[in-house]
Amino acid sequence: MSLTEKNYKKRLIDDKITEYLKIFGAVSIVGPKWCGKTWTSLNHANSVSFMTEKSQRDLATVDPKYIFTEKRPQLIDEWQLIPTIWDAVRHECDKDHNKGKFILTGSTTLTKSDEEENVYHSGAGRIALMNMYPMSLYESGDSTGDISITDMVNGTANLKHVNKIELEKIAQLLIRGGWPENINIEINKQDIIPKSYIDSIIYKDINERKDKKRDPQKMLMLLKSLARNESSIAGADTLVKDIEEFTDNETMQSSRNTVLDYLSVLDSLYLTANQEAFSINYRSSKRVGKSPKRHLVDPSLACACLDLTVPKLMNDLNTFGLLFESLVERDLRIYGEYLDAHLFHFRDNTSGDEVDAILEFRDDTYGAFEIKLSSEGIEEAKKSLMKFYNNVSRKPQFMCIIVGYYEAVIQDLETGIYIIPITALKP
Repeated sequence: MSLTEKNYKKRLIDDKITEYLKIFGAVSIVGPKWCGKTWTSLNHANSVSFMTEKSQRDLATVDPKYIFTEKRPQLIDEWQLIPTIWDAVRHECDKDHNKGKFILTGSTTLTKSDEEENVYHSGAGRIALMNMYPMSLYESGDSTGDISITDMVNGTANLKHVNKIELEKIAQLLIRGGWPENINIEINKQDIIPKSYIDSIIYKDINERKDKKRDPQKMLMLLKSLARNESSIAGADTLVKDIEEFTDNETMQSSRNTVLDYLSVLDSLYLTANQEAFSINYRSSKRVGKSPKRHLVDPSLACACLDLTVPKLMNDLNTFGLLFESLVERDLRIYGEYLDAHLFHFRDNTSGDEVDAILEFRDDTYGAFEIKLSSEGIEEAKKSLMKFYNNVSRKPQFMCIIVGYYEAVIQDLETGIYIIPITALKP
């Protein structure tokens, strides 16, 4: 019998955890704090050890085997606090090759020194690695799932009229984010948890790895710069100029090293989710960009950094559009993980041709997506997708325009492009 919490809302990753526990001795689930790793893991566990409890840490420090139980799967929450747990779990998995013994969760990567000193084996073949994110709109109940990515891949989409979601509601979803604890909070208080998250990052979490002390104000400035550059291809130098003053090349290089160090901290906390550039056979392929598109792991963090509200978003549609793109790409990333697909973006540096999102599947097929806040951008999105289609040698399996404010799931008769609202999408 699992330890499922009361009122647990099923996540897409649940199905994959069930599958992997039948294949591997253990699964390791990593992701940002508050995204629901512990609750989801309890849904599959028959016993649990919390490394945030001192008594459990003390036992595991003496010997990790002291915390092992006979009730499997056993959840070991925040295992990275005692890094030797990893190899102990691997050894336990090797004893009899039984499957589904452990679920490990972690919200911080190990420092290089901790990994070198305490982890001697990757766990390949024994421990499956899984990424977890905040909730998608489908998981939180804010998408009806009237059309799926699988439908579009197979050409079996059910075209229909759907309820239109007002732009104010989309703005609320951006500010609320996908944090499970925030889903049922009163609308006028949904900005509190993301703002608290930012405070936790800059005053506590940045020093969690204990390799060096970092300046909270510099981290806050970097977070604000990342928020301003959300959904853009901003290089490190752009971020440096946002947060530092320098007078010569030496000072600029020092500032650049600081920014790269602070970015690595955010990466270690799973707070960034950068979107890699798509590698594809494209005319004049040497011009194809390689820079990632920058994202914080949830658009609510960008809203919190910039102190955005629903009225502010409604009065700044440019910022609203960029953050809406971030919301859609968060969901596409989650849906892609469920479908064993990977999320990319595409850009031609010379012509400026670009595609907002590419989902590439394991069989080498892919779908191309443009993202628009309202129907006013649909014609422009069609032109962008068709230009890409005509220039690329390996054609997409399907193309889709995802819109915020829209009331139908349709397929354009001339181009075959799907046009759908984000609040109707599921994997």
